[in-house]
Amino acid sequence: MPEIGEVARIVNYIHKHLVGKTLATVKAQHDENVYGKVGCSAEAFEKALTGKKVLDAKQQGKYFWMVMSSPPHPLMHFGMAGWLKIRDEETAYYKPAKPEKSPEWPPKYWKFAIDTAEEPKCEAAFVDLRRFGRIRLIDCAADQIRSVSPLVENGPDPVIDKEIVTEEWLAEKLGSKRVPVKALLLDQANISGIGNWVGDEIMYNAKIHPEQYSNTLTPAQIKQLHKSIHYICSFAVDNLADSSKFPEEWLFKHRWGKGKKGSSTTLPNGSKFVFMTVGGRTSCVVPSVQKKTGPVAGDVKGEVGPEIADGEKEEKSKGGKKGSKLEKEETDETEIEPAKKGSKGKKRTVKAEDEEPAVNGHEPNEEASEPASKKRKSNTRTDTNGAMEPKKQSKAKAGTNGIKSEPEPQKSERRRSGRVSSKVS
Repeated sequence: MPEIGEVARIVNYIHKHLVGKTLATVKAQHDENVYGKVGCSAEAFEKALTGKKVLDAKQQGKYFWMVMSSPPHPLMHFGMAGWLKIRDEETAYYKPAKPEKSPEWPPKYWKFAIDTAEEPKCEAAFVDLRRFGRIRLIDCAADQIRSVSPLVENGPDPVIDKEIVTEEWLAEKLGSKRVPVKALLLDQANISGIGNWVGDEIMYNAKIHPEQYSNTLTPAQIKQLHKSIHYICSFAVDNLADSSKFPEEWLFKHRWGKGKKGSSTTLPNGSKFVFMTVGGRTSCVVPSVQKKTGPVAGDVKGEVGPEIADGEKEEKSKGGKKGSKLEKEETDETEIEPAKKGSKGKKRTVKAEDEEPAVNGHEPNEEASEPASKKRKSNTRTDTNGAMEPKKQSKAKAGTNGIKSEPEPQKSERRRSGRVSSKVS
């Protein structure tokens, strides 16, 4: 999932290519998940943005928005695998294993596509394979966007709101709850922008066990945690999530081989790292550094064997036969939904995985050697627009509506490179 640094990367690209230009064409495909769940529609999006000028682009945590010449303003969230593509420029923060030679446009799984009137023309598209992203229209003055739903229900951004995220603020927040400290950081109602990998990096840098209860930290631990939050988040944002610039000692540079044959679990300094299920969420931990200095939640357990996509693990049933169980996936974040009339705002959880994140609307590289018994079976397929439709059952049923079925999209190969494009000027 794109986190605080990755979103900062896209805001940077919007400034480079779209700010100061008029949107000559706006095309949107309605998706009930991406638009409908937040009270928007493709038709409304097209009408609101066509002919408008982009004046600015801003961010709060994992949310970002474009400030238009007049309201409403588009507010976006990438969810698990959303991204903003710009034609003829690679915006990805991870390079694909096999770059497309002649990429189609609009790209697969696009939700909206725009192009500018002024030269040099720019074409951009929001893509989302897994449909956890959200696209809204915020009808208020530009300087009030952070004062209305959903941003007002989310916590401060540790980079933008440094004057709010003080050591005193953090001490009060930690002391007011008795929850695992990492879980507190992942809850976007507390603080915006921290996801799973950033949370693990903060915990390691602060030398704190992720499951230690938040209200048991000592003043010295709180002081270090405050420094670690600002250091990790600011570094990721300042470098636009360019992993080639991350310090070699960061967990990020070594953690992604989990479950792969021959992968190392040793950091350059010789310390071993392990993976633990913390409240249903995989955490990367260095036991020799992150020692338990106080009470911890009781559901910490070491993981055994590779993790299957979507939390699906192979287990034996009571009858002795092997079967697949879709385990509960904890969120990488908790998003606050806007309140409806006569009701309070509610939290919406976005399911997250602990494997390499999908990028640019595509899934990460799948191991070819993975046993077929461990692959998740599905009775649905995804079309290139992200809509779910039943799998073809038989020749008799197929084609009854006169529409030729497209082949099921293949998961493109991705690898975590560490060699990504440098900061955009």
